[in-house]
Amino acid sequence: MMRRLSASQMSRAGLGIAAMSYVAVDYMRYVSPAWHSRLMPVLWSVLTLAVITRVPFYKHWSAELRAAIPFLASIVFMLCALLFEALCVRSVTAVLGLDWHRDTSPLPDTGQWFLLALNESLPETIVEILRAHIIGLHHFLMLFVMLGFSVVFGSVKAPGLGLGARYMFTMGFGRLLRAITFVSTILPSARPWCASARFNNVPSHPHRWAQKYYVPYAKDPSAIRQLLHWDAAYADPGKYIGDYRADWGLMSFLSDFLRPSYSEGSSWFGLLKKAGGGCNDLLYSGHMLVAVLTAMAWTEAYGGFSSAMIWLLVSHSAQREIRERHHYTVDCVVAIYVGILLWKMTGFIWSDKKKTMQTMKLEKIQNRLIHAAKDSDMETVRRLVEEIEVSLGEEKQSRVVSNRTMTVFACATVITTLTVVILALTLTSDG
Repeated sequence: MMRRLSASQMSRAGLGIAAMSYVAVDYMRYVSPAWHSRLMPVLWSVLTLAVITRVPFYKHWSAELRAAIPFLASIVFMLCALLFEALCVRSVTAVLGLDWHRDTSPLPDTGQWFLLALNESLPETIVEILRAHIIGLHHFLMLFVMLGFSVVFGSVKAPGLGLGARYMFTMGFGRLLRAITFVSTILPSARPWCASARFNNVPSHPHRWAQKYYVPYAKDPSAIRQLLHWDAAYADPGKYIGDYRADWGLMSFLSDFLRPSYSEGSSWFGLLKKAGGGCNDLLYSGHMLVAVLTAMAWTEAYGGFSSAMIWLLVSHSAQREIRERHHYTVDCVVAIYVGILLWKMTGFIWSDKKKTMQTMKLEKIQNRLIHAAKDSDMETVRRLVEEIEVSLGEEKQSRVVSNRTMTVFACATVITTLTVVILALTLTSDG
């Protein structure tokens, strides 16, 4: 008995060891690139072979099959959310023009001041650790992928696709909320040079809406007072400066929001791919949302000491986002509590404690059976036993799937998931 318990504990500890090994080996690219180039392929090979050798012995493919449709639906939802977010990122960057980005100072950020003060008081070694690029966006994505694949080792409750569906649905919902938030009020970047370096084709002048509703009142307190009094845009904006109109067919209406130049106006989708993280302050941080959702998934599904380590990495990532002025402190703080709340709200998709409908039905029958036995009502006991037999028979029948179907589904799932992982790591390699 003790030997079996020890093996189970070792199986659970293996995921945490693999996760920390991945982060440590990948950090070696900064310490020793030569050793990184040797060790990283070895680590990937070991992890991949470990998963492949366990797949034939995995017993929950029927549960994975039932979770496949929510998983695919979550992927579609997340991709739509990311597309909407990319549209909003380009729009808020372009609407006020490059001159506004050059001339507008960053907002005062007490978190940045606090970190600069720590640099003066902490030992140099600790400051260097805080500055180190230990963890990034692609690391958190990979840590979640490792968590999902760990179902084949029994480290995490099946189905893994159910956990993935919850992660991507929550991510998509969080991205939608984020886009609605940062497009509502335009905030200046903590890096004033960003727009000129990355969006040098954006027009220098504001959009015509900004020329009418923002520019005449931006720096004149008396004009703002009159605006409040009249509740109407009373100032004469003068002659409007027009924009280039791209011919994108049915999508030409996007030209008014994206403000393309002649040189970059051939494809609206190609324009969005250049948006990246944008050059305004995007409240809240998308990087921190990914980090928090990964930590929440890890804590709920796996727990243990490795979960504490991942939250420590989340904290390190947050201070680096602030330290390197990718975000203001408020962006990281809001991302943390929004990520936690969203994960708690989406427990209906996958939960380590969730009961199936069949289990709840059997529990109700069990309670009625206990009461009938206490009342010596043998007729009711006989009827409830028949209900249990029928219920178990329906459950067994619903799970009957041919071995061939399960084999094809298992192979397709593994190949597709590995392909998605490779694409995700490739597309996020630049952060």
